[in-house]
Amino acid sequence: MSNIQIRKTGDPAVGSSSDGKLTISVPIQIKRRSGRMLVTLPNGEVAAPRPWDVAATSLQLALARGHRWLAMLESGEVKSLREIAEREKIDNSYVSRMVNLTTLAPDIVVAILDDSLPNDITLFDLAVDPPALWDEQRRRIVER
Repeated sequence: MSNIQIRKTGDPAVGSSSDGKLTISVPIQIKRRSGRMLVTLPNGEVAAPRPWDVAATSLQLALARGHRWLAMLESGEVKSLREIAEREKIDNSYVSRMVNLTTLAPDIVVAILDDSLPNDITLFDLAVDPPALWDEQRRRIVER
């Protein structure tokens, strides 16, 4: 296994050597998606990453933080967003922006969790002054 070579393109082939080793050549393409590397097979199919290999994206982490902080506020654990900011030793405006993510349309939240939003959509686009109406949120994403 120490002599593994990955070629990005080529024709599929199987070969054997005189010492009995078998060589299998499969053309693949490696693509980046949200900072992760994905293998694309010749037929265009993307090899699914294993669940333990997938790290949460920054948007997914931000969404989780927003929901956690909103739950702290609603439960009475904290009295204000400012108190959360003091506890976390971060800026109050950052806490406010992350809590704004809790008002996103359900289909946008699903797209964040599935990591299927267009790559040009940023955390700033979603968290800063999101429209109250879900249709306007969707329109803002489409117009980007």
